[in-house]
Amino acid sequence: MKQLFTFLICCALISISSCRKDFSTIPNFGTLEFSKDTVFLDTIFTNIGSATYNLKVYNRSNNAITIPKIQLENGTSSNYRLNVDGIPGKDFSNIDILAKDSIFVFIETTVNVANQSSPLYIDRILFDTGNNQQDVDLVTLVEDANFIFPGKDPISMKIDSLTLDGQPTSIKGRFLEDTELTFTNTKPTVIYGYAAVPANKTLIIEAGSRVHFHDNSGLIVDDKATLKVNGTLSEKVIFEGDRLENSFSEIPGQWGTIWMRAGSRDNEIHHALIKNGIIGVLIDSIGSTSTPTLKLQNTEIYNQTNFGILARETNLEANNVVIGSAGEASLAATIGGTYNFTHSTFANYWSNGIRQLPAVVINNFFIYNNDAGQEIIETRDLKAANFTNCIFEGNNNIEFLVDKVDGGGLFNYSIKNCMIKFNDSSNSFEDVFEVDFNNNPNYSNIILNGIANFRDTQKNDFIIGDKSSAINKAIASPFTLDILGVDRTTAPDIGAYQHITFD
Repeated sequence: MKQLFTFLICCALISISSCRKDFSTIPNFGTLEFSKDTVFLDTIFTNIGSATYNLKVYNRSNNAITIPKIQLENGTSSNYRLNVDGIPGKDFSNIDILAKDSIFVFIETTVNVANQSSPLYIDRILFDTGNNQQDVDLVTLVEDANFIFPGKDPISMKIDSLTLDGQPTSIKGRFLEDTELTFTNTKPTVIYGYAAVPANKTLIIEAGSRVHFHDNSGLIVDDKATLKVNGTLSEKVIFEGDRLENSFSEIPGQWGTIWMRAGSRDNEIHHALIKNGIIGVLIDSIGSTSTPTLKLQNTEIYNQTNFGILARETNLEANNVVIGSAGEASLAATIGGTYNFTHSTFANYWSNGIRQLPAVVINNFFIYNNDAGQEIIETRDLKAANFTNCIFEGNNNIEFLVDKVDGGGLFNYSIKNCMIKFNDSSNSFEDVFEVDFNNNPNYSNIILNGIANFRDTQKNDFIIGDKSSAINKAIASPFTLDILGVDRTTAPDIGAYQHITFD
C-alpha cells in the first residue's frame, strides 16, 4: 500500500509538471537513451500484481523533441501497465521531452499463468515508429502457486478471523481443510492471513516445498495439532515472504511467525530455511521433559525483526541449527522449560537498529501487571537448558545470558564445550553466579571470547574458517554429520559447521 501511494504521488507530480507546454519541439529522430535495455520485473505469483518498476528515457540532444508514439508491442492485450510522464495507459501519443532532459516510465504487471504457454512473460515498449523506432524489453517470470486465503463474510465482506480455544480473536485467517494438510514441492504455497492446523490433525510439508507468507500472515499449529517439515539436505523447505523481488530477499519483518500453540505436540522441522519474518518460530507449549514439543534439526533461521526462536515454558530439542540476525534475540528460552541444543551456531549481527538483548537469553520467569496495576513476577521450573558444542556470537559485547529470578523451583543448566562472546567491560555481571564462567560448575571447557572466523556475517554465512578458535574443540555427540552433511566423527568443531579454508 505504501509503494502504491508513493507511485500515485510521483505520477501526480509528474502530471502537474507536464500538463503545460510553452516550448517548441522537433520530431524525435531516433537517438533516445534509456536507463536500461531490459526491465526485469523479477518473479511474481500468478494473478498477484508486481511491484512498480521504472525506466528513465533521456533526450541528450540540444533540442526539445516530441515522440509521436509510445506503445506496448502487444497493445491493449498486454499484461503490462505503463505510466508515461504521469499518464496511465498502454498507448501514448506526442510525448515531449525537453532538451537535455528525461521522463520516467513506470511499469507494472499482473499475469495469469494459466493463460500463458510459457512462465516467462515478455513484451516490449516501442518508442516511435519506422526508422526511428527504438525499444526496451520487458521480462517477467510468473510462477503458479497454491493460494490459501481466509474467508469473507458474504454480507459485510469482512475477512474471517480465527477462533482459538473457543474464543474469537482478531487474527485474520482460517483452519486448513483436510485436503490442504500436505504442502508439496509441485507448486509454492502462498498464505494470506494465518493458516491454522486443527486439533488432532497433522500438516506435512514435503521436501523441497516453498511456503510464502503475505504481510501479517503465518502458520499456527493449534492445541493437539502437529507440524512435520520433512526437508532434506538436497531439498530444503523454505519459509519466507511473498515478495519475490531481489530487493526483498533479505528484508526482515515481511510476515508473522510459525506459532506452535500450547498443547501442540510432536512437531518436527528438518532441513528448513526460515527467513525474513517477525518471529521465526514461536513455541508456546508446555512440554514434558520426555517428549519435545519441537525437534529442530539442520535448520537455518535468519533476519527476524524480533526473535529467531521465542520459546516459552516448552520442551525444545535441536541440533545443527543456525540462528542469525534478529532485532531482539536469536534464541529466547523463557519462563523455564526444557532446552537441549547440540552443535548449533547463534550469530546475531543485527544491523537495522540497536539490539538490547544478547544472541541467546535463558530465564525462568515472566512479568505481568495484576488487576491493581502491580507488577508481578512469577517463576517456573527451568528443568534443563543444555548447550553442547555451540557458538554464541554477534556484534554486541554480551551474546549469552542466563537470567535467574529466585523463587524456588528448578534451575538446571549445563554449558559444555561452547564458545561464548561475553565482554563485560562495565563489570555489570561481576557478581552474577549464573555467568561466572570460571567458578560455576555448570560450565565446562568454555572458550571465552574466541575467534569465530565466520565467512561472511553480512550474508548470514556462518561457516567457520581455518583461523577459528572452535576447531577440534567439540566433544563427541550422536550428531556425526554437520548441517551440510560433512562428517565430524573425528575431531569435531564447535558449532553447526565443520571448518573449511576460505578462498
